[in-house]
Amino acid sequence: MRMPRGGRMFLGTCVGSLFALVLYLQTVTRPDVEAITTSTAAHPPPGKSRRNPLQTLYNGDQDSDLSYAQVALRGRRELLEEACLSETRKRRVLSPDDLRHLIVDDTHSLIYCYVPKVACTNWKRVLMVLTGDGRYSDPLAIPANEAHVAGNLRTLSEFPAAEINRRLRSYLKFVFVRDPFERLVSAYRNKFTRPYNTAFHKRYGTKIIRRHRADPRPDALEAGDDVSFQEFVQYLVDPRTQREEPLNEHWERVHSLCHPCLLHYDVVGKYETLEPDSRAVLGLAGVEGSVRFPTSGKSTRTDRDMAARFFKNISPFLQRKLFNMYRMDFLLFNYSMPRYLRTR
Repeated sequence: MRMPRGGRMFLGTCVGSLFALVLYLQTVTRPDVEAITTSTAAHPPPGKSRRNPLQTLYNGDQDSDLSYAQVALRGRRELLEEACLSETRKRRVLSPDDLRHLIVDDTHSLIYCYVPKVACTNWKRVLMVLTGDGRYSDPLAIPANEAHVAGNLRTLSEFPAAEINRRLRSYLKFVFVRDPFERLVSAYRNKFTRPYNTAFHKRYGTKIIRRHRADPRPDALEAGDDVSFQEFVQYLVDPRTQREEPLNEHWERVHSLCHPCLLHYDVVGKYETLEPDSRAVLGLAGVEGSVRFPTSGKSTRTDRDMAARFFKNISPFLQRKLFNMYRMDFLLFNYSMPRYLRTR
């Protein structure tokens, strides 16, 4: 017998409410480390490693790398939680779309929220080694474009609600962050000053030039390959930009990608201390002897001095608007307002 339309709508509402309730319960509950052993023993993920990294972090392993995690990374967790309590007045329930940036490694009980322009290519390579069933052994042997192919790594959004909740409660959740404006300059340099990024030039560059350049040349409107940093900043702070569509992930705020006030991250790594923080995560996962996080060989990495040069010709008015736009990332991850800014 076919269910009446009203009944189908009621059933759909109930299912959606159940999903929302499961995720909400996770967001308001801190990890119960003593219960993790029971939980994972009852539902062991396939190929699970010998030790749970969340237990290792919270139970106080005395290994030198892990003691670093316990001291330095614990301080970041506490600062993040304090900032969330002081700044977040209204909670909301996570949706499956909010979980698209959370990569899952069931073998080692890890959840990683990837942030573009914060070493996410190398972290995806490492996770492909860890989850690849022997297909990969050297992260740097994996081409960068392959690391970003959808389907090579599983995201939390792919699981049913009960499985999402179990992983959020019992897996070690980590994210790597970076000074917001250094990340922004890095994104601009990569997407708008490299000749090979024609897709970004066409998709965003042409729009930016059309809106924010007085009397643009026809070839610039066609190619979109010579966007200035000032035009990029004008585009970001333009109210029309976010009204029309979500920000691209390369310049979207970290708190909007990873929801650190709704998901309680156990490790907050920083780009500025990338190598020791990465070693600590791999140590917590118990794989420090089988895979190494690749060190960067770039000689033109975007740093504070380079960011200062890009902001030198940006007006104080635009600097202030941009800082306000990224203010939550500065606050949540304990970054000070850059000294090179002139917001008055």
